[in-house]
Amino acid sequence: MTHEDLEVWRQGIELVDVVYDLTRKLPVEERYGLSSQLQRAAVSIPANIAEGSGRDTTKDLLRHLAIAQGSLAEVRTLLVIVKRRNFAPTTHVDDADARSKSVARLLTGLQRSLRKKLNSE
Repeated sequence: MTHEDLEVWRQGIELVDVVYDLTRKLPVEERYGLSSQLQRAAVSIPANIAEGSGRDTTKDLLRHLAIAQGSLAEVRTLLVIVKRRNFAPTTHVDDADARSKSVARLLTGLQRSLRKKLNSE
């Protein structure tokens, strides 16, 4: 199985698409600040899932999933800032937030499952 078979990776890629669409709505003066940071954090999620799934051990995969979880928390925090500052239409921010919550659920479930597997070995 590859990372492309993982639903969490596929939804992570969809989150990246939504985040890139959202950052086009942000003020021009945020292009190299908030926009860039939001894009990098979003890209880090599926990238770390892919990197971890390409590793040899469950422990390595879990380490990369934890990094993805941290990047997801960063994305969610930046979305709060975008919404509070009224930098983008609420519907766009809410869509990105809903997708981030979906990725969070899948990521947490995968981590839980892998920890059980690791503990039973």
